[in-house]
Amino acid sequence: MSINNLHFLVAEDHDFQRSTVVRMLDGLGAKSVHEAADGHDALTIIRDPDRPIDIVICDLDMPGMDGMEFIRRLGECESPVSVIIASALERNLIASVETMTEAYGIQLLGVVEKPLNPAKLGLLIERHKATQTRRDQPGTTAPSFTLEEIVEGLRNDEFEPFLQPKVELATGKIKGAEALARWRHPYRGIVAPHAFIGRLEDKGMIDTLMEVMLRKSAALCRTWLSAGLQATVSVNLSPQSLGDVHLADRVTQLVLDQGLEPRHMVLEVTESVATTNVGRALENLARLRMKGFGLSIDDYGTGYASMQQLTRIAFTELKIDQSFVTNATKQASARVVLESSLDIARKLNITAVAEGVETQADWNLLRQLGCAFAQGYFIARPMEAGAYLDWARGWKPPDPQGTVSPS
Repeated sequence: MSINNLHFLVAEDHDFQRSTVVRMLDGLGAKSVHEAADGHDALTIIRDPDRPIDIVICDLDMPGMDGMEFIRRLGECESPVSVIIASALERNLIASVETMTEAYGIQLLGVVEKPLNPAKLGLLIERHKATQTRRDQPGTTAPSFTLEEIVEGLRNDEFEPFLQPKVELATGKIKGAEALARWRHPYRGIVAPHAFIGRLEDKGMIDTLMEVMLRKSAALCRTWLSAGLQATVSVNLSPQSLGDVHLADRVTQLVLDQGLEPRHMVLEVTESVATTNVGRALENLARLRMKGFGLSIDDYGTGYASMQQLTRIAFTELKIDQSFVTNATKQASARVVLESSLDIARKLNITAVAEGVETQADWNLLRQLGCAFAQGYFIARPMEAGAYLDWARGWKPPDPQGTVSPS
């Protein structure tokens, strides 16, 4: 959608600054721009069916209803507008408001520090156009399945691992891949895990899927090793499964039956592991480590238990959550958490893996900070198992201009 077809609302209490933004929008080609001096006026316009709004440019510090309350009200009325926050407040506070805005379900295009300029404003408006294009594409609604349908899919062997590569930052060498569960549905195509994981966990049936993933991932890794690719495969363990005292023996036998030694597999657990059935969970994890499996704490930093778990479990790998990785180049607080996590990993002699690496800037910063491994869309999206070896043979590390091999 062209900018001259978009409808804008500028919510700003300062008359001169509001008129400046209006002039910028006019210079960018906007034909429909409404103005509001505070959140109350802005909400009145939003609720008026005769004045449709696509993008709101909103100050935070306004009298009456401030920008934060206005954003909350937008979320409550489920308005489909996109928001650009313009503010002179301190960066850490703005970062908190960014997170709040997304939590309220509002499409946040970005934050610009005052004074605004046309170039920055134009780039954020382009994000709205890209978002609308994705929304308009058919088939983006996640399908819904009954438990019976999911169980039938398991019975028909329709579930398989997709692989996301893990690369050594210092050398660019491929070191492994994370196996991510996908359902190859006969009519719906490839189905993502959020459509089936929750139902299986709710009904205590996650073990069935876990065994499928372990068996198929181990067989794939054996194939890579036979082809000369020295890489590990990472598979997620559900916290529910760790309450079974026989889990370690079952997992080991499943992997050995595929001709793979446990040292070539990393088992990933979230930091919520060992919060229930503590003794059994710790026994299982200790036994798995003793048998040679690597152990990884996934999404590190997103919960209160992370540091405690590092002292209780013999982890070999620490996966830093993507929220800290993708924001580290933009938010000082996220960079502090990233640096602290890397420092903890070094001091505990644990390999650090950064998740969610999406840009050249992310890659460069992680290399600079001495992170060991990285995975994310900048390297490659999750791919079908049959494509992994071909991708690995053609992989080339990012060059200084930020280009990577096709994936």
